[in-house]
Amino acid sequence: MGKGPVTEGSLARKQVIVIEADKAPRPQKLRVAAYARVSSDSDDQLNSFLAQTRYYTTYITSHEEWTFVDLYADEGITGTSAEKRTEFQRLITDCKRGRIDRILCKSISRFARNTIDCLETIRKLKELGVGVYFEEQNIDTAQMSGELLTTIFAAISQKESESISENMKWSYQRRMESGGYIPSSLPYGYELCNGKIQLNPSQSAIVRRIFQEYLSGDNMRVIIERLNADNIPVKSADPEQKWTINSLSYILSNEKYIGDSLWQKTYRTDTFPRIRHINRGEQPQYYAEQTHPPIISKEMFQQVQQLKQHRLQKNGSRIGPITPLHKKLYCGICGGGFRRKNCRNITYWSCVSHEQNQSNCPITQIPEREIQAAFLRAYHRLRMNGIPVLKQLAANLRKIREQRFLWRVDIVELNKQIGSLMDQNRMLAEMQKHGLLDSDLFLSQTNGIAQKLREAQAQKERLLGENEDQTLEQTKELLESLSSMPEFLPDFDEGIFTELVEQITVESNTSLCFCLKNGIKLRETIERSVRR
Repeated sequence: MGKGPVTEGSLARKQVIVIEADKAPRPQKLRVAAYARVSSDSDDQLNSFLAQTRYYTTYITSHEEWTFVDLYADEGITGTSAEKRTEFQRLITDCKRGRIDRILCKSISRFARNTIDCLETIRKLKELGVGVYFEEQNIDTAQMSGELLTTIFAAISQKESESISENMKWSYQRRMESGGYIPSSLPYGYELCNGKIQLNPSQSAIVRRIFQEYLSGDNMRVIIERLNADNIPVKSADPEQKWTINSLSYILSNEKYIGDSLWQKTYRTDTFPRIRHINRGEQPQYYAEQTHPPIISKEMFQQVQQLKQHRLQKNGSRIGPITPLHKKLYCGICGGGFRRKNCRNITYWSCVSHEQNQSNCPITQIPEREIQAAFLRAYHRLRMNGIPVLKQLAANLRKIREQRFLWRVDIVELNKQIGSLMDQNRMLAEMQKHGLLDSDLFLSQTNGIAQKLREAQAQKERLLGENEDQTLEQTKELLESLSSMPEFLPDFDEGIFTELVEQITVESNTSLCFCLKNGIKLRETIERSVRR
């Protein structure tokens, strides 16, 4: 028999259970891990690992809203390379698998010593929804924007670079003081062998020849022509490089050839951008005797210096008067200086190497009036448009300095000390307010704290003053000077030029680069007009 039609009444009524929504769901616990780099000392490594395990286990489990995932710990010697840290790689893998929401680390230096790798890793973790908290710096990457992260880590990177530079500078100076310093670059005639300065036989023979020919009466131009004619190579990676006035004068003036050493003839500024200057007393110099084998005798060296001075005085009338451009012009191609000369009532500045031999340098002589005209154009651009740029530069430099000081250990400790003293003052004030401290004891305690507070603040000011950013101060001085200068400068002004310009580089026959006192560079074309 066929089945009849299903009617509503024939269906059994089914019971449906309604599950109400949980209006107050329990919050999901944050999955927290810790990363550490333990001591590389094999005897202490286990103790260090256990100590940090206990610390992080206790700390994380003390938060009810957290779940302890794991402690990832690498040996300390592998801190500079993420690839070599197996535990660090395991941590990143677990983050990618979605096992971790938050990472705790003692400090940025423990997480990574390479700032670029550190920033890239934190950005990747941020994309995965994982934040990193650095305890010492009190930085939580989960609460920061990408731009803020970049700013902070740029400051840290600069701090690392400056710290390394300061450590190297300190190391060099200690070796100079002890007489054991060996420069990375040795003068012509010497070479480094097994950590010791030794004579280069062929080059040292050329050095003796140069000194002997100069004392015999030959001038530097004649000696240079002979050296180049004999195809004597200079100390350069470029085989086509020829002998010049500068290279020869350097040899004839270098104390290294009598076996002595004068160190720190030049120095670089402490702040960015790094600029090298001739040391005219701004930094200490160190003179050490018998640091390496001599090539010539001290008597011969002294005779050459006396002869050079005599020839300079004899030819002094041809040099002409000292002008603001004197020792300001340098060749961007050969690195040589420029000499002032007059020809048919026109004053020119000429590259010394080009004068000596046109094949040495292609930069031709430049009329002084064209250099002055180029400066006037650069000045007009700087005066009209440069003030807001300099203000922004000063603000950026100030920000970088403040961020740099933020990470200095001595200043951080002073800030902690100052904060602690201020907290003590507030606590005493509260106690006195509630009648828990009589007036005499209150005054005695607060006076003592005030004295310590003044001392700490004064020490902090001294530290900040000792490390004052020269570039920032130079920019502020430049800005102040420029603001007081006229908007329109019809003629070349020696005072304004001297106040603004540190150096001029002749980059080509059609381009000059004015380097201002704070390192800013302004390029101008050379308009070689023809005077009829």
